[in-house]
Amino acid sequence: MDLAYTPEQLAFRDEVRNWIAEAMPPEMKRKADAGASFSHTESMQWHKILYEKGWVAPNWPAEYGGTGWGVGRRTIFQDEIVGANTPELSPFGLSMVGPLIIQFGTDEQKQRFLPKILSGDEVWCQGYSEPNSGSDLASLQLRAEKSGSDYVLNGQKTWTTYAQHADWIFVLCRTDNTGKKQEGISFLLADVKNTPGITVKPFLTTGGTDAFSETWFKDAHVPQSNRVGPENGGWSMAKALLGHERTSIGGVAESGKWLGRVKRVARETPKGNGTLFDDPAFRRRIARLEMRFRAVQMANMRTLAAAEVGHAPGAESSILKIVGTELHQELTELTMDALGHAATGWFDSPEEALPESQKWVASQFNYLRATTIYGGSNEIQKNIISKHILGLPSA
Repeated sequence: MDLAYTPEQLAFRDEVRNWIAEAMPPEMKRKADAGASFSHTESMQWHKILYEKGWVAPNWPAEYGGTGWGVGRRTIFQDEIVGANTPELSPFGLSMVGPLIIQFGTDEQKQRFLPKILSGDEVWCQGYSEPNSGSDLASLQLRAEKSGSDYVLNGQKTWTTYAQHADWIFVLCRTDNTGKKQEGISFLLADVKNTPGITVKPFLTTGGTDAFSETWFKDAHVPQSNRVGPENGGWSMAKALLGHERTSIGGVAESGKWLGRVKRVARETPKGNGTLFDDPAFRRRIARLEMRFRAVQMANMRTLAAAEVGHAPGAESSILKIVGTELHQELTELTMDALGHAATGWFDSPEEALPESQKWVASQFNYLRATTIYGGSNEIQKNIISKHILGLPSA
């Protein structure tokens, strides 16, 4: 597979790189250059900047406000915005429910939801996992019972990332208790801010951030017109959406950023008469991970190329999810090793104790322990690969 870029693609890369440098507000650029973390407000500010440029949804078809770029340009763009340490955009609208509505939604749903996802006027979160339904997602118990033109929802969701900032939530709920458990699930869109009976409570992660929330539904009325796909057909919606999610969780560009970060930290860490980066043993550890990174890059480009010709991410996305998340974790571990005693610092450490570029490493290390779990644990992904790619019988 030829990964060399054409002259036109190289020119596009320079265009993107120069635009990012000019478009980022001064304080945002200062934080990006320092490798600092961004608030939700700053992420939405960057969302609006990308929206005004027309670059906020590279993976959407042009007819719905996307860029219409091919796989090469999309890959270049992702590499550049991650490499520049720009604020990370929320994936739930742009990368998950938006593409799902494009694929399965009614014309009314597309007209109602897609423009506001694109502009950032409405923020989304995901309601899949429950306290006793994580990897075994089909066992979920959030009930949705018909009442007139509505569904009435009762139950709980957990790990609803940044639900406290969300205007809308897409949920899987149980609309039928007969037959196989996968067959009684529907996919609904619910207004978090304006629906009585929906309560969101954030809680702290081990990384010290309020990234996750618990979300309760108590007699919450959701219009039946907000169901995407057929009633009891939500499992198919879930699998389609999880294919997009697992591809993004693979985090190829993010792994590239961490690869650059560990090199920078190694060059800043004194050792003997030089730096840690001069140590052959440490350089070998970097080289092993960089070779794996290149292999993941190639796998990701194959997945994107297949999507470009109309093949939605399927079981192959599980491969990318496994190798990508494991690589991501190993890179953060290596970065912690490179920091040495500074790895005990935290994002609230004083500047004289820890430079801004290193303050969030330990917090992110903790947070990213979950990458091999969310989006379907890697153990579950191995079962999917065995069954749907290798053709082996289920255990």
